[in-house]
This record gives sequence, structure tokens and C-alpha cells, in this order.
Amino acid sequence: MRISAVKPLHALAREIRFDEHMMHVLLADGREISVPLDWFPTLRNASEKQRKKWRLIGSGVGIHWPDLDEDISIAALLEQ
Repeated sequence: MRISAVKPLHALAREIRFDEHMMHVLLADGREISVPLDWFPTLRNASEKQRKKWRLIGSGVGIHWPDLDEDISIAALLEQ
């Protein structure tokens, strides 16, 4: 029996946008993840200006909001 190693694919974020109830994350491979803001009370309660001030962690493996001290892993979003 032959067993081959398969490298896991790593999803990387490229852009983030919000609407009234959801956070939308565009991934480098073209997929888009949409999750309810209710999952992230800090983001839900933040101002629009605070939500828009984000940066990618590790070339897109996560998202960080410096004004809110909030970090979200893309892998964790995909596991939901």
C-alpha cells in the first residue's frame, strides 16, 4: 500500500468588508467567507471606523484590529 503525504491548503485573507450584520472575508483563492458579527462581540460593538482599521497577520493567515486588540484566524473561520 502506498501512502502519499498531502500538504494542507492554507486559506489566506486578502480583503475584509462589513455590512450591518456580517463580516465578509475575501480569500486569496477567490472564495468569500461571511460570518455573523454576533460571533465577535468586540467587532459588533465597534464603530465603523474601528472595524475598517485592520491589518493582515502573517500574509493573510489572520486579521488584527489594533484599536480593538482583536485577532481572528482564517483557519478558525473555516472550521465553523
